[in-house]
Amino acid sequence: MKIERIYSKNAAYQKFEVLKTNRNKRYKYRQFFVEGVRNLNEAVKNGWHICSFLYTREKKLSDWAENMLKNVPTEVNFELTAALMEDLSGKEDTSELMAVVQMREDSFDEISLSENPILALFDRPSNRGNLGTILRSCDALGVEGLILTGHGVDLYDPDVIVSSMGSFFNVPAIRAADNQAVLSFVEDMKRRYPGFQSVGTTAHRQHPIYDLDLSGPVLFLIGNETEGLCRAFKENCDILATIPMAESSSASSFNVGCAATVMFYEAVRQRRK
Repeated sequence: MKIERIYSKNAAYQKFEVLKTNRNKRYKYRQFFVEGVRNLNEAVKNGWHICSFLYTREKKLSDWAENMLKNVPTEVNFELTAALMEDLSGKEDTSELMAVVQMREDSFDEISLSENPILALFDRPSNRGNLGTILRSCDALGVEGLILTGHGVDLYDPDVIVSSMGSFFNVPAIRAADNQAVLSFVEDMKRRYPGFQSVGTTAHRQHPIYDLDLSGPVLFLIGNETEGLCRAFKENCDILATIPMAESSSASSFNVGCAATVMFYEAVRQRRK
């Protein structure tokens, strides 16, 4: 096992910093930064390639961390000073183990489909926490893949990964090159899965979600937090669905993460009837 020791904020350390903070550099290296026990466990369990672990020997490592270092193959590990680990960590209590992880390819083939899939699309997400929440809901409710479209927050941003609570590594999520690629994917799904429907979501009064038949293969299209779905998706989805609010409610809609969760749950509920 190759180990490099870092005692100052040298070039190697600066690369770790830019992987945390710079979207363009993440995609240049095709790598991203991860910390947290649950996230690292899920990354390893789901077969993500760990390029490097970061740790310090100035403090005693737990059995969990020692086992990770011993059993997970990497290209090179980095032993830092405790002060450098503290500066790098995004947590109040410094993580004892951090990692640099290899990105996966943005391909629809990365999504393994069942005989009756539930899929989701998030159009131009603008909030890291919302994207992380939707990833977590996808994981919890068996949504088999998440497609991201347009220019929005970065899928590999550390805040997205943290807010997903480990679900990031268990849900295939891909960034679609353009809207036409998505529309072609939908047409392909309709050929492969008779009855497949694309359901757009909207806060405006449309078809109540509980009146729709969601027991078959479905793709939910979730719009940007402030602008909703773009026109191309609105015009090409099979139906627009909404979650009716109580008549006494002053709220006109849910937060996008809550709305997506309700939609996913309704599809799962109908399948379990």
